Amino acid sequence: MKDNYRGTDNHTFGRRRPILLGHFPVSLDSGAEHRDVKYRALPDPTGSPPFRLALDTILGADEMKTIADKRRLTFHLNGDMGGIKDAVPQELVAKGMEKSFDPSADASVNPSFLYITGDCVYFNGQISEYYRQFYEPYEFYPRPIFAVAGNHDGENLDDDGSKSLDGFMRNFCAPQAVHLPEALDSHRTAMVQPNVFWTLTTPLFNIVGLYSNVPEGGQIKQPQIDWYVEELKSLPTDVPLFTALHHPPYSADDHHSGSKRMIEILDAAAEQAGRSPDMILAGHVHNYQRISRTAANGDVTPYLVTGAGGYHNLHHVLKVNHQAMIPPVVLDRSDGQEVTLHSYMDDHHGFLVLTVTPDRVVGDYYQVPRPQEPFSKGNQLVDHWEFDWKAKKWLTNDLSGPTGNTLDPAEPVPMAPHGRSHKPAEPDLA
Repeated sequence: MKDNYRGTDNHTFGRRRPILLGHFPVSLDSGAEHRDVKYRALPDPTGSPPFRLALDTILGADEMKTIADKRRLTFHLNGDMGGIKDAVPQELVAKGMEKSFDPSADASVNPSFLYITGDCVYFNGQISEYYRQFYEPYEFYPRPIFAVAGNHDGENLDDDGSKSLDGFMRNFCAPQAVHLPEALDSHRTAMVQPNVFWTLTTPLFNIVGLYSNVPEGGQIKQPQIDWYVEELKSLPTDVPLFTALHHPPYSADDHHSGSKRMIEILDAAAEQAGRSPDMILAGHVHNYQRISRTAANGDVTPYLVTGAGGYHNLHHVLKVNHQAMIPPVVLDRSDGQEVTLHSYMDDHHGFLVLTVTPDRVVGDYYQVPRPQEPFSKGNQLVDHWEFDWKAKKWLTNDLSGPTGNTLDPAEPVPMAPHGRSHKPAEPDLA
């Protein structure tokens, strides 16, 4: 039985977790959080335009053949991962994602990679923090890890001689898949994304990753916007196109809220390109939210917030008259469009599993135990949805709501407080 999981060339990922080995180290306090939220100039790319990375240059040929033959690709999505104050939530999420893998299932069913929607390392993206906040927690995650940078990844400290995104560029945008000194005893090699804004291409979908920089609400300038417009124009239209960025355009949380600036930038780019992304993926807010925007013609675009990946402090969704919101909740209705919160989870950390086939995108969000709960509680399914990306509409899914009726995400059944929906929690996936 192999000890390391390998891809193409020199890529190695996590190693096999030894039986009965499961420790949850508590990170030492690195001191007070230092903030400087000014815009940072972007680093030079490590690859060539149009800054695309093909999945088949990372995964092995046998895995890619199975994915292509079965016409199905599954991956993990998460954000705001770093366990700077308390490593336990991040370790619980990492172990939860590990348990998504079924040794008896093939490569089209098991997740092919993890995609992080920013804030990989707190508080300031330091190279010195990469081992305990990245390499150590994902030591046994058996697949490649990709990312877009978040505000904390780029928020360097001027007084320590570092440049913005030094750590991110070394560990995610390396020119070659090498083992870096900060990885220490980890078996994982650095990822080879070609730029801080870049596109992951796969046989079933493409993810265009934007860097929304450091300022609150995000800030994206030329030439990144010009590049994004060209990607919208030139990427294939026979598979879905996802846009990933750190700052969410829409959010119903009580801490950050959504970003009007990101809405304007994404909408303007889509209008210029004559094409809109089929789904928006974001982090920054430390919870899970499933939001959609319905245009005047009925087309639906999902906006997913997946920021409960490990940072100890969760952000709560707004309350109405001091009571937890019971979705569906219309957050905005203007300009002929309607923005609706369909589901959320704000009191547990967790992760999203996305499965893409030629006609739909399926989402399954799992919460993991709180640090004070028995770890044997395992993963619990709290949201399931299906989206027809071609027809741009939610599909009726096969989970039953609280009344026993089939749940249609377009007209969801009211959820219990704290975002628990559909059916009683499922057992651990181990």
